[in-house]
Formats: sequence, C-alpha cells, structure tokens
Amino acid sequence: MIYVFLANGFEEIEALTPVDLLRRAGKQVITVGVGDSVIVGSHGIAVVPDTIAEEAILGDELEMIVLPGGMPGTLNLEGNPYVQQAIDYCMEKNITIGAICAAPSILGHKGYLKGKTAVCYEGFETQLDGATIGEGSVAVDGNIITARGAGVATQFALKLVETAASKAESERQFKAILCEK
Repeated sequence: MIYVFLANGFEEIEALTPVDLLRRAGKQVITVGVGDSVIVGSHGIAVVPDTIAEEAILGDELEMIVLPGGMPGTLNLEGNPYVQQAIDYCMEKNITIGAICAAPSILGHKGYLKGKTAVCYEGFETQLDGATIGEGSVAVDGNIITARGAGVATQFALKLVETAASKAESERQFKAILCEK
C-alpha cells in the first residue's frame, strides 16, 4: 500500500502523476487528505481523497509514502502531526519516502537528509539540512527519493514505480505513456 498525502495548496501534477503511474503498475495507492475532506491544489483543482490522515493506518502493509510539493501544500503537510508521524515511521522501518519540489525540505528540517544526496525545487536547497545537493532531476539515496519539481513529475513517478514494482515495470510504463528522454 502506498500513501500519497494531499494538503491544500499541493502541486497537482506532482501528486497525481505518481498516483496515476503507480496505479497503472498495479500498486494499491491511497490518496490521504490532510485537513479537509476535499483538498484544493495550488491551481484550484479539487480532489476528493480516498481517506483522511486520521484514518490512514501505519502498519506492515505500508510500502511507500509520497509527499508532493507546492505552496502552501508543503507547509500544510509539514504542519500536520500525522504526516510527521508517517515520515518517522517510514524512517524507522526503512520504508520508501518520495518527496518532490519543496517537500524534500520537510525531510531536511527533520534531519533525515544528513549525509544523503537529494534534490529539490530551486531555492529550497538551504532547507535540505546536511544533504549533498544532487545534479540530476531525481535523486535516490537509501529509502529516500527526491525530485526537483513539476517538470520532472513523470521521471519522479517512474522512479517510484521502479522502486515499488520493478525496473521492467518502470520501463514498460515509460513506453506505454510515450515518454521521451
């Protein structure tokens, strides 16, 4: 099971592209609303999440969480105690955390990027406390996958698919959606 957290002000493409590609790969993806029963993205797109944070269970079935960026979505995620608990749980259990755009700053503020390579939206590098800033669009270091922003949402999602399913499935999705390098 994969949780994709949605908070008001989230960047739509950074959240919904991973949901779409992970579901195409046959993964059980649950959108988790933070704060409301209808979450409105940074560009006014309203999404009804599958569940709300208070009802999402952290347990053995959890294989990944995804934190989309956007403003004030990132701040709303960071300010939510349940999201904080889910991040801590994933770090304790070595469960994959995907964070894109401004959202890697949440991990940086918690000290979880110390000694790791990470990327983020331009201007947020100072928020990645202790990280080595990577050169590419997507960085994988241990159980943490980070990406720069909306323009690389597909590459980010394909890396999540590779991690949650397989490299072959990621390549299959790449071809199926007619993605170009």
